[in-house]
Amino acid sequence: MLSRSSSWGNRLFASCIHLGLSLLVAGLAALLVFAVWYPYPYREISGGRNLFLLVVAVDVIMGPLLTLAVFNRSKPLKELRLDLAVIGVLQLAALAYGLWTVAVARPVHLVFEIDRFRVVHAVDVPTELLDRSPAGVRPLPLAGPTLLSVREFKNARESFEATMAAMQGVALGARPDLWQSYEQAKAQVKARARPVGELKNRFPGRVAEIDQAVTAASSAVRAMSSVGYVPLASRNTFWTVLIDTNTTEVIAFVPIDSF
Repeated sequence: MLSRSSSWGNRLFASCIHLGLSLLVAGLAALLVFAVWYPYPYREISGGRNLFLLVVAVDVIMGPLLTLAVFNRSKPLKELRLDLAVIGVLQLAALAYGLWTVAVARPVHLVFEIDRFRVVHAVDVPTELLDRSPAGVRPLPLAGPTLLSVREFKNARESFEATMAAMQGVALGARPDLWQSYEQAKAQVKARARPVGELKNRFPGRVAEIDQAVTAASSAVRAMSSVGYVPLASRNTFWTVLIDTNTTEVIAFVPIDSF
């Protein structure tokens, strides 16, 4: 017969092992989420970090606590194995559901939309329009956001329909039937981009942050005169995209609402 202190010691030991395994699995899941689905800055812009931490925290805590509660060396080995197997299945099911939730909320495209950039998430794209994506464009890529733009409306009817859909919550940038390559909108991007000097004048307290973002984004010295900015909209977040006005290349992101 095991003493009470020995029994609790065994439970704590088993729970710690379970915690270590859970953290290892969580680390592998983090690589998938933050290296593939939510690369910087989208983990901040799209809320991927907070959503993932919530899901993983619940999962990592749940398994070891259940092990602490049920582990008992005095149980028959078959029964103990069954208990631990059930806990493992429950934990993996919870993790799978959590990762699925993170996946459907992942950013899939960064779209230039008339006068702004918009982060489009998988859940934002109407399923009935998926088959109307342009040739060569994957509507829901798994390997991080791709850069696209919204084309001009073909006629007044299309403009009216898109406007009505936007009023119902479907942003122009989330419509596959309006997507085109980013290169096709270079002229519009250049026309809408404002000099980064104006951004600094609007936010004098953020000048160092803006300069640091530009410097960190380029290995070569980039003249500030060739850097412009365009507002960026996400779900409930507004940032700013910095671009090279000569090439329209996206060079950096700063957490400033420049609308």
